[in-house]
Amino acid sequence: MSMLKTYEFFLHGLLKLVGLSPRKIEIEPGTVINVWGPTKPTKKPALVFVHGVGFDGVLTWQFQAFAFAKDYSVYLPDLLFFGGSVTDKAERSAAFQAECVAKALWKLGVDKCTVVGLSYGGMVSFKMAEMYPELVESMVATCTVMSVTESIRNAGTNRLGISDWGEFMFPDTVEGLETLMQLTSYKASKLPKWIYKDLLVKGGLIDYKKERLELLEALQISDNEFTVPCFKQRIHLLWGENDMLFDLDTARNMKRQIGENASLEYIEKAGHNVPLDRPFEYNSRLKKILASFSSNPNNV
Repeated sequence: MSMLKTYEFFLHGLLKLVGLSPRKIEIEPGTVINVWGPTKPTKKPALVFVHGVGFDGVLTWQFQAFAFAKDYSVYLPDLLFFGGSVTDKAERSAAFQAECVAKALWKLGVDKCTVVGLSYGGMVSFKMAEMYPELVESMVATCTVMSVTESIRNAGTNRLGISDWGEFMFPDTVEGLETLMQLTSYKASKLPKWIYKDLLVKGGLIDYKKERLELLEALQISDNEFTVPCFKQRIHLLWGENDMLFDLDTARNMKRQIGENASLEYIEKAGHNVPLDRPFEYNSRLKKILASFSSNPNNV
């Protein structure tokens, strides 16, 4: 068993100890969403964490799952073509991902929730909030955008110094993965090459590359095509100060676009993967944000 698989084995065991277990939810024939959620029914408020394009739900949000499982019904869905979620449909849009996650939550008995989305998962979360306002009561968006417009994409590639967006986001070589981790973290430790190889092969980072590239392609639109949805929820933008993919100027502009329902704060010495870069600070900020949602619910 590889080091990563051993770690996942113990991680899954610890999650079960705090009351979480996996379930595969058939959305429709050929489409299955894997979700870690409460093993037993609970009346605690539902908190849904939606991962980015790096790892699945558990590996991405492991520190948050343990920190919030006591006070919330925590749900960690795997998006399609990540972890245990698959579809035989040709649809690749963020809206389809949002639809599948929402239907999985409904089948698990969730009728209202707060969604926390990172990067690509944030884009899916924005779609969930737009499409299902009766489900998504509030949202925390981390290092993400509503849509990958041409100007946002070009600005990101220029800051990162890359030429191919897809090859950067979905590397299939040790060198490519090392570059990705260095540029999306504040201070990524240089790891032995066998660990990067283990992450690629055993961690599933090279699985479904064709489909994942299609997901990325489906996100991109021209500036003229983009319109700001009218969100009814309170939306808090929680950023890494040193995010090079979607920088603070991008976050500030998005806050202006969303309007009075949006608020913004950032964490120092944190990059794009802020929940992993500074998990304890991220959790502390998130707890305060969630408390503010509860004490001052949106009446729009």
